[in-house]
Amino acid sequence: MIDTARPTRPLPTPSGDGRPRSPVPPAESLADAARRRRRAGRRRSATTDLLGILAWVSAAVAVTLWLAAPGSHTVVGIGGWLTDAGIVAGLVATDLVLVMLVLAARVPLVDRTFGQDNAIAVHRSLGKPVLYLLVAHGALLTLGYGASAGTGPIAETIALFSTPDMPLAFLGLGLFVAVVVSSLVAVRRRLPYEAWHVIHLLSYAAVGVALPHMLSVGSVLAQGTWQRVYWIALYVLALGLIAVYRFAMPIVVTLRHRIRVVGVERIAPGVVSIHLAGSDLDRLGAAGGQYGVWRFWTAKTWWHAHPVSFSAVPGRGRARITVRDLGAGSGRLGRITPGAFVSLGGPYGLFTSRARTAPYLALVASGIGITPVRSLLEDADLRPGEATLLLRGTDADQQYLWHETSALAESTGSVLYTMVGHRARSRESWMTEQDVERGVTLRSVFPRLLESDLYVCGPRAWSDLVVREARLAGVPEHQIHQERFES
Repeated sequence: MIDTARPTRPLPTPSGDGRPRSPVPPAESLADAARRRRRAGRRRSATTDLLGILAWVSAAVAVTLWLAAPGSHTVVGIGGWLTDAGIVAGLVATDLVLVMLVLAARVPLVDRTFGQDNAIAVHRSLGKPVLYLLVAHGALLTLGYGASAGTGPIAETIALFSTPDMPLAFLGLGLFVAVVVSSLVAVRRRLPYEAWHVIHLLSYAAVGVALPHMLSVGSVLAQGTWQRVYWIALYVLALGLIAVYRFAMPIVVTLRHRIRVVGVERIAPGVVSIHLAGSDLDRLGAAGGQYGVWRFWTAKTWWHAHPVSFSAVPGRGRARITVRDLGAGSGRLGRITPGAFVSLGGPYGLFTSRARTAPYLALVASGIGITPVRSLLEDADLRPGEATLLLRGTDADQQYLWHETSALAESTGSVLYTMVGHRARSRESWMTEQDVERGVTLRSVFPRLLESDLYVCGPRAWSDLVVREARLAGVPEHQIHQERFES
């Protein structure tokens, strides 16, 4: 049930650097702050729209350059139509594959305007359409070449395998099929994270082995044409962004800050806070609510990267993350010994005050989802009464960091509610049975819900129910912020 009582046990120091953080009330009024945030939100939205337009324009330019090439529209018979349709499908599919790689490259511009979690969601949504286009590309070309030559599909496939670089193209298609199939929800749930991650890395190999046949087979990308220049530029851009931001920048950040584990603190059954020390960690630029991709260099953990939120805003020499044992990989983190070297990619994410557009702030957290909410509250610049929090847990063992969050709420003048108990069984709900029977809703917990930015973090199925209720209550989409951790 909802309970306004605050925990009474002694509070640990809330700041990640060992110093109390006293919020400084903003000089501007809530209305002025909301107008400023809306302007920033419109700029982010415009940038997001522009990036989306550029992605589709890049595919349109690829097709246009092909249509403008000499002989591209000389279509002879059904074989010509099938061949040309296959070429267009291949051009669009290849362009979208490169867009997918850029979305997964952790480019700062994409993260600041769109959010890395949203970028990965779009990346995944493109997987099936791209696969269908690639399959159509291969099938239409095989049928088109066969119709023009008067041979059947099987004979034409055998002939294509004897063409230089074409076996690599078939290998690339096979690798991409494996990547897409492994990403299906039903399949991914059955795969260990490590196996899924290795399979997913095959997407880079798929792009690499498919490139030679684009440059050597047929006249679509003939040497000396603008098409060839355009595609090489796209490949250099996409692979260059991956090389810089997915691989090089984490190495630079790791070497610059020299992060090591200084302590592992058990805060609940299966949950530990990992205390980290390093050089100038405040210069990471981490905002409250962001996460990093962490790799702990011990014999049992070096091969697994973990996307984990900061559970306190990093100070000059200290940082902290809080991890729940959700499997073999995360379970090993609780047994790391002090002194272990740590590499970091990030910080990432738009689950921060930067994404706000409304005058008020509503925060809902369940389980280990408290970590980004706690650091967001620590980092926020709030007036008394501006923020309202609801912390959700099944029982006392799931009240991670509630004491710290309670202290932060009190120091910022925020309203704090807790809801403890198992989820309702009478209907699908994110609340307890007792609160469902009492008629509790998001609107009753957050009276200014429609004037608030709603931040939700917790188990995916649970947080989806909170977001669904918010949408039904009329909260605009741009005011809903749901954290997702993706690799």
